[in-house]
Amino acid sequence: MEGLKKLAEYVEYGKRQEAKSLAQKLLGENISPDTIVKEGIMAGLNALGERFEKFEAFVPELMVAGRAAKEVLEVLKPKMTQGPLHKIKGTVVIGTVEGDVHDVGKNIVAMVIEGGGFKVIDLGVDVPPSKFIKEVKYHEANILALSALYTPTRLAMKGTLELLRTEGIRDSIKVMVGGAPIDQNFCDLIGADGYAPDAPAALKLAERLAN
Repeated sequence: MEGLKKLAEYVEYGKRQEAKSLAQKLLGENISPDTIVKEGIMAGLNALGERFEKFEAFVPELMVAGRAAKEVLEVLKPKMTQGPLHKIKGTVVIGTVEGDVHDVGKNIVAMVIEGGGFKVIDLGVDVPPSKFIKEVKYHEANILALSALYTPTRLAMKGTLELLRTEGIRDSIKVMVGGAPIDQNFCDLIGADGYAPDAPAALKLAERLAN
């Protein structure tokens, strides 16, 4: 449908006002919120993700697209009383690990994941393992996302996973990791469930881990 394709384009290029107005129009045409999310929001974010992987789009584009996606979701929420979108995809607790105060990458990931339909609890930076565990329990999260940019702080990721095991809740939550000094080998080494190199990949990973 042409309107949904246009909405995907608006989200991809971060045109918030145009995206919100078109989403309202589509709802008025009895297009379901589920269809708008899949063929509008997600199609736009996926297209941007493909351009990002080819170095045809960059961090600022991810940020504005994430904001656009979130605002369209706000338009849709009042109509999400029935069907697949009545329940969110999952709850993600996210933060930069203890000893690290870098947050740009983490903020982008949080926005894109939230725009993709997840409830996101952002704990900020320099988060100790005990805080992660406390918030995971309180919010009954099913995904914990750990970020680090400063190489030595990677060990705090390992410490957080160890505390999850000590508390007896490791099996009840999926852990995803990311950041400049992180790769798949480190993810495997500390026993995390998944690694994402960027925000679009993080959204895809979250969707996979939530199922």
